[in-house]
Amino acid sequence: MVLGVISIFVGMILKGAPLSAMNNPAAFLIIIGGTFSCLFIGFRMDQLKNFPTLFKKTFFKNNLQSSVELRQTFVELSQLARREGLLALESKIQEIDDPFFRNGLSMVVDGMEQEFVSDVLDAEISIMQARHAENRSMFSQAGTYAPTLGVLGAVVGLIAALGNLNDIEKLGHSIAAAFVATILGIFTGYVLWLPLCNKLKILSEQEISQKRMIIEGILSLQAGDSPAAIEAKLMVFIPQTVRETLKED
Repeated sequence: MVLGVISIFVGMILKGAPLSAMNNPAAFLIIIGGTFSCLFIGFRMDQLKNFPTLFKKTFFKNNLQSSVELRQTFVELSQLARREGLLALESKIQEIDDPFFRNGLSMVVDGMEQEFVSDVLDAEISIMQARHAENRSMFSQAGTYAPTLGVLGAVVGLIAALGNLNDIEKLGHSIAAAFVATILGIFTGYVLWLPLCNKLKILSEQEISQKRMIIEGILSLQAGDSPAAIEAKLMVFIPQTVRETLKED
């Protein structure tokens, strides 16, 4: 984001555009205020309350357990289950931080049918996918609104410019100011909102992949697969480059 801002300002300097033109409160009001007003119209308040949290989430590393660590956890659980039975896993449930993992393992320990466990966990993933899509749609919509509002801002600026036809100096300044809104609209749309939307999509896909791995591991535990078999099954969720490193170790 910093690189994007630097690129725009340095580009303006190289093109000879006056940076003073960016001192345009009206343009900022139209683009920033206009974009958020559109969001307030298009989304419910309970959805918009998540906006700051989602925005912050894109700037910090997620706390998902790595696929390598997850595979090792399942191998250890399978070894314990082989020695002492599935009921022995009950002592490990509270040590697990992930509620999804904890819930799945609890159902296995409680002796629920494998098909039921699979259906419940799959349903939870589907609901999570829908929730994630709904949340990131705020960013994709903002990315759609902002450039269009930039055109609106330019039109408003040109209307003001046409009111100064008798003053050539003011006319030039007004025309330059008119396009500041267009710059802000395109910049916020394509350098801020849409890239953040894409990042939220990537984070969602990573979380879904991890949960798919957890389901595979839980169902394998319930089926009584050997530690070696579980390790082989879960290896498919680990990137090829990481697999090569594990083989070398």
